Amino acid sequence: MNQINSVFRFATLKVCRITVSWLRRFGDSLTLVSVGTEVYSSDKRYSSSYLNQRDWQLNIDGVNLTDQGYYECQISSHPPIVRSVYLHVVVPILEIADERSLPIKNKFYNSGSTIELKCVITKVPQPTQFIIWTHNSTILNYDTTRGGISVKTDILPDGARSQLYINNVGPSDSGNYTCSLGEAAATSVSVVVITGETPAAMQHGCATSQVSALALLLTAALLSRYLS
Repeated sequence: MNQINSVFRFATLKVCRITVSWLRRFGDSLTLVSVGTEVYSSDKRYSSSYLNQRDWQLNIDGVNLTDQGYYECQISSHPPIVRSVYLHVVVPILEIADERSLPIKNKFYNSGSTIELKCVITKVPQPTQFIIWTHNSTILNYDTTRGGISVKTDILPDGARSQLYINNVGPSDSGNYTCSLGEAAATSVSVVVITGETPAAMQHGCATSQVSALALLLTAALLSRYLS
């Protein structure tokens, strides 16, 4: 769900040989993460590296909400230098809506019609167009085999909106449609393409049957009362 890579950097003007340590703060306690390029944490997602002696960095692969908090960079100078940084993890919110911009979890379409789905993404650290649409396990953004598929993505002030269009749909277009932001987050909707009677007509048919049954009961009651 929350796979956003984060990199923390600390630059120092020291030109001599130094050792940089990264620590994770939990309240009043500190947990050692790395010293130099050696990682001492059991969490395999951590790695420490440097571009040069002035630019060290701590990397966290696949950061999630549990990684949010304070981290400290300590430099082995005299006197020691300590810098603190707070990692705020932003969890993207994805929502799929129909052509009327109404949020949906499932949708019926008539055979031969056009599927139009909108994926609205908010709470992203920076604007992005890296939005992928899939039908079951097939990526639709670059699909050239079926034809009639188009994806339009717009950057918004607080996120993005991606619209999926599929023309002249048939039963084979039924299934799960997923909108994903890389490996960070995803949401899905179930689509059913039907032939013949529409869901509205089927619901109407049920209602008609219920009314007919009620009419029969009333007729039977009146006849019984009349005959008695």
